[in-house]
Amino acid sequence: MTAHRSLIRRAAAVAATATAAAVLAACGGGDDNPSGHDGHSRSASPSASAPARQGEHNAADVTFAKGMIPHHRQAVEMAELAETRAGSAEVKKLAAEIKKAQDPEIKTLSGWLTSWGEAVPEEEESGEHAGHSMSGMMTPEEMDRLEKSSGKAFDTAFLEMMVKHHEGAVEMAETEQSGGAYQPAKDMAGDIITSQSAEITRMNELLGKS
Repeated sequence: MTAHRSLIRRAAAVAATATAAAVLAACGGGDDNPSGHDGHSRSASPSASAPARQGEHNAADVTFAKGMIPHHRQAVEMAELAETRAGSAEVKKLAAEIKKAQDPEIKTLSGWLTSWGEAVPEEEESGEHAGHSMSGMMTPEEMDRLEKSSGKAFDTAFLEMMVKHHEGAVEMAETEQSGGAYQPAKDMAGDIITSQSAEITRMNELLGKS
């Protein structure tokens, strides 16, 4: 009987010790601020950093978007002139393809800038100021001359100007590919290099230069 009571007391003591240890561990977890903080940081980190990874961009991406928007706008403006002024069916077809490709890219680039909290270039920034700051942009005088021409003279001027314009866009796209961080922008830059390089070849053929 005595042995039985002794066993019960030992079992109760073990249970009490285990309970005390559990309480101390729980308190220690709450009171130990560094480990508790680190634990929360690790668990929160993936969800907190995911949006940053998805939208990661740098200054080169912003420069690319802010530069390519007015650059594309001017190309679209030139392409629209071809609708009524070009003499060659090939030039009209090429101009329509340029407009079709670049209009959606302008919208995409504008959306990126808005999502990054950056200002979208104003429409007038595709004019004189932009011409001095971006490679391949036509001056107001060149645009005026193009607008006043028609037929074969327009075709030649359009092709020569658009070759120069496309070369500028390719240069900007290459800069984005080498220095940008936002993958969709780098992908667009790759598409621009491929498509506009092909169009440069095509336009030079129409000009009889290749």
